[in-house]
Parts: sequence; structure tokens; C-alpha cells
Amino acid sequence: MAIDGLELLTDRLRLRPVRGEDFEAWAAFSADPVAMHHLGGVQPRAVAWRGLLTVVGAWHVQGFSFFSVFERDTGRWVGRAGPWQPEGWPGTEVGYSLARDAWGRGYATEAAAACIDWAVDHLGWTDIIQTIAPDNLPSQAVARRLGATLRGPCRLPPPYENQPAQLWGQTRGQWRQNRLALRA
Repeated sequence: MAIDGLELLTDRLRLRPVRGEDFEAWAAFSADPVAMHHLGGVQPRAVAWRGLLTVVGAWHVQGFSFFSVFERDTGRWVGRAGPWQPEGWPGTEVGYSLARDAWGRGYATEAAAACIDWAVDHLGWTDIIQTIAPDNLPSQAVARRLGATLRGPCRLPPPYENQPAQLWGQTRGQWRQNRLALRA
């Protein structure tokens, strides 16, 4: 899949594949203990760099991965969202994680909805999941707003196999109905 020029636009956000120039914002996000609490914990710059390269590489190997999310009016990087399915993952996930100063604005729902649309329309995904820690109530609230329902506990692949996780999800048909409700 050609990713040059790929861009998703919402009312307030611009999403494009992650690039090296996003690293400073990515590293700052990765160093925030509150933002990273449910994402494996704080990452030093060298580990954050490897994570960014993993996402960039996934675009080239799989044809999809996280998008960098920017505010349209300021151009500020506010997080990442997008399709995610590393080896051993429990399904076709659309994930979302935002910098803490972008929380509470509805950006996660807005970005994830655009990514689900893209995954369904361009990747042909028929099932969309979110893997969420049982105590991550804000992420669960986003999943509910998107129309996902709790399917039960799930197990993530190593090195996350000991972190408790819940599987939330919906089918493509459910998403199409839920998407209409989000627009209303």
C-alpha cells in the first residue's frame, strides 16, 4: 500500500502515517508516566525510538499501523491511533492513545472513528477490537462511545502476557450502525 500522501481528516484532527519527524512528541508522550500507565510504563528515549520504528515498519510490512494524530487548527501532535495487529495479537485492533494534555476533548473517539472507517473500507476488516486494561475506565468509555461491547478477558502475547486485559469489540456491520449513531 502506498502511504505517501495518505491522510485522514476529521472536523478537528489530521491523521497521517507516523514518520521520523514525529519522534520528539512521541518521546515526550512515552516519558509521561500518567499517559503510559496502561501502555507498559514510561519508556526512555531509546526504547521510544524503537517503538516509533516498529510502527513505521509495520506500515511498510503490513500496509497499516498507527497514524500520528494532529490538531488541524494548531498542527500540534496529540497522539496516535490506528489499526494494529502484531504477531499473536487477539484480533484486528484499532487502538488510540493521546498525550495527556489532549485528554477530555473527544479526540480519541474522533480519531478512532476515522481509523475504524479506514480499516473497514480500505483493509476490509470485518471485526474491530480494542484491548483495554480492566482499570482503564477512560479507554473503556471511548470504546463504548464507538459502539464496542465487552467480550471478556483476553491474553496478550509476550512480553505483555502477564498484564490483565479485556477484549472489547464489534463487527463491521455493528460499526456501520454505530457510526450512524455517532454522526447523529
